[in-house]
Amino acid sequence: MNIIQKLTGRKRKKRSQILSALVDANLVCLSDTEACEDAAQTLPIGIPKKLLERLKGRSRSDPLVRQFVPTTDENEKSEKELSDPIGDDHHSPVFGLVHRYPDRVLLMPVSSCPVYCRFCFRRNSVGGARLSETLLDNALDYIKQNNEIWEVILSGGDPLILAPQRINDILNRLEKIDHVGTIRIHTRVPALDPDRITSAMLKALNIQKPLWIVLHCNHASEIDQSAEEAIRKLIDSGIPMLSQTVLLKGINDNSTDLTKLMRTLVENRIKPYYLHQGDLAQGTSHFRTTLRHGRNLVRTIRGRLSGVAQPIYVLDIPGGFGKVSAEDAWITPSVDGTGWKVQDHRGVTHHYEDNIEPLDSQ
Repeated sequence: MNIIQKLTGRKRKKRSQILSALVDANLVCLSDTEACEDAAQTLPIGIPKKLLERLKGRSRSDPLVRQFVPTTDENEKSEKELSDPIGDDHHSPVFGLVHRYPDRVLLMPVSSCPVYCRFCFRRNSVGGARLSETLLDNALDYIKQNNEIWEVILSGGDPLILAPQRINDILNRLEKIDHVGTIRIHTRVPALDPDRITSAMLKALNIQKPLWIVLHCNHASEIDQSAEEAIRKLIDSGIPMLSQTVLLKGINDNSTDLTKLMRTLVENRIKPYYLHQGDLAQGTSHFRTTLRHGRNLVRTIRGRLSGVAQPIYVLDIPGGFGKVSAEDAWITPSVDGTGWKVQDHRGVTHHYEDNIEPLDSQ
């Protein structure tokens, strides 16, 4: 048996163990395990033990359960859905790095996560190992050689699953690049795996250049007492925090839940940043709302939420053309009624379709 066969066997065994635990917790039907196993071959299943304990006793329609527990719906794929919905590959000059906008890059030092969101738009690329030293060196060399890069965003995967020493090494190397003015880390760890926010991690994150942490959070129930404590530690250590939310059908696509989420974030000193329209990732149609619904929802919460609690509603134009506001100024219905005209930040117009329902039925 070669090393690849061994690794594949280990992954299959781990998937089976997690699925068995989900069946035992009545979160997955026994009859659905084979279909969920198929779904997990594209996007891994990962749920930390403490999070699994939080899920036990909840219904399968619960907002937390739906985000992290696989379902047979993931095997339903539309021909309009994409394996690389926001065009990361097209903008990747070196492995582990995406350079979509002139002044900033996405550095992905690891492709694994502590928990895998079932709506993940990188579902075909997550679940692997951290970048090797050679690949990390190549990515950092690219940043050094491009003076227009002002911001480096650490994502993946989830950077905060790395050992504190590894995180600190990457941050220190970025600090030595003069034209890098600020660093951002995108993570789910503070809310869903808060025990990782240790004194060693806080020390590792203590650097001289401005460092921001963006918490990915989609429902107020994600932020329990342990999450609040982890968030408090980060902010009290001097790290400002923003949030990023995906608009998800049946999870947060109503004014009550979305308002509560944004207020909960602000109450924990986190500024809501982005509200994302769901990407056209394969097997995620059951999570996506229409743009029309999203716009109406944002209009509704704008009338009841403080400005400091309001996120920017955005759409990543499929194909790698960048992120734009999903407000009327950027997106208008197409003349023939088949979708939308979307203008990117360069002024170029693109065609976009919800693949949900025709405009005249909304």
